[in-house]
Amino acid sequence: MHDFRPITPYRTFEQVVEQIARGIRLGVLRVGDRIPSERELATEMQVSRPTLREAIRVLEDVGVIEVRRQPSPGMFVASTNLPPDLLQSKVEMRGEEVRGVLEARRMFEPRVAHLAAAHAGEEDFARMQETIDIQLQMLADGSHREDTDKFHGQDVLFHHRMAGATHNSTIVQLMGIVQGKLVLARDLISHQHHNQEWVIDIHQRTLAAIQRADHALIETVMEEHIHELEMAWERSRDIALVRTLPEFMVPSKTDA
Repeated sequence: MHDFRPITPYRTFEQVVEQIARGIRLGVLRVGDRIPSERELATEMQVSRPTLREAIRVLEDVGVIEVRRQPSPGMFVASTNLPPDLLQSKVEMRGEEVRGVLEARRMFEPRVAHLAAAHAGEEDFARMQETIDIQLQMLADGSHREDTDKFHGQDVLFHHRMAGATHNSTIVQLMGIVQGKLVLARDLISHQHHNQEWVIDIHQRTLAAIQRADHALIETVMEEHIHELEMAWERSRDIALVRTLPEFMVPSKTDA
């Protein structure tokens, strides 16, 4: 069986694709061979399952891997014909998709936080705090290292609950779309040093600003929140993924 290695912090889904492709090129993986399960691969390569799923999707799209549901479910090598541009077009397409969602997020999430400050109640605050408490406990007992999916799931849940605090079902649905598209972008920075501590800290400060209905502070913390992910993507790809917004699209800062 091919020995899959831990993935280094950057370009994670591309490296997953490259490792599987290398196994095929070397003849270690042949047509009909079963590939280890999603859980096993994620553990061996030390990547999150969303990252792994993106890599599998790339290989499935070009017919290299077949994901079978019945009668014998699993992932199998379907072809050893690896397209020469296997990654290039997919990376370019992913870059465009991420650019779009980061731009949309910048326009959307700060307004959600402001609206939450206007309409949230104590129950909403408690639900947001619950996600922070779970992350703090995971950090304290070290389980964040073994269960990164759960830790980052609480990150996503914090944003969903912030949207829920607006008491507007359309905003909740839109937040689900934005957060769903952000999974891979967020996963890229999940391996960076001290990221877990930063996630908890920024959520604590975001919640505090919303509780106080401090709109100037909301702008500050949301800018930091959004900017961190944008910069991580730009560093990893050596390309500016977020376009300069026209002046009329830049959310104006609200005085406290």
